[in-house]
Amino acid sequence: QVRLVESGGGSVQAGGSLRLSCAASGYTSSYNYMGWFRQAPGKEREGVATIYTPGDATWYADSVKGRFTISQDNAKNTFYLQMNSLKPEDTAMYYCAADLANSGYDPREAGSYVYWGQGTQVTVSS
Repeated sequence: QVRLVESGGGSVQAGGSLRLSCAASGYTSSYNYMGWFRQAPGKEREGVATIYTPGDATWYADSVKGRFTISQDNAKNTFYLQMNSLKPEDTAMYYCAADLANSGYDPREAGSYVYWGQGTQVTVSS
């Protein structure tokens, strides 16, 4: 049974930093992509950052480029999202996702992923 567990969310003031973690357990050796997504109230879930796990290639949404960094620790089966210079508009529930359902799917799209964590809340106050 594959399981993803996020942690590290919280409340910070604008300009602050948080590091989200996603601990993966179960059959992880087949993962191709990992992604971080977020969903604010009344909005659709959107891609924030993705990483191609065999090779470390990354993608970032324009809104977080230069402020967020996705990374992986293969030894710990854990993925991270370092978030710096946080803004109130970054407030959302953040989710990690693993493994594209089909190699041809777009890793920037939430519907492409098989496995999801339960989410961790990030609140940024001005």
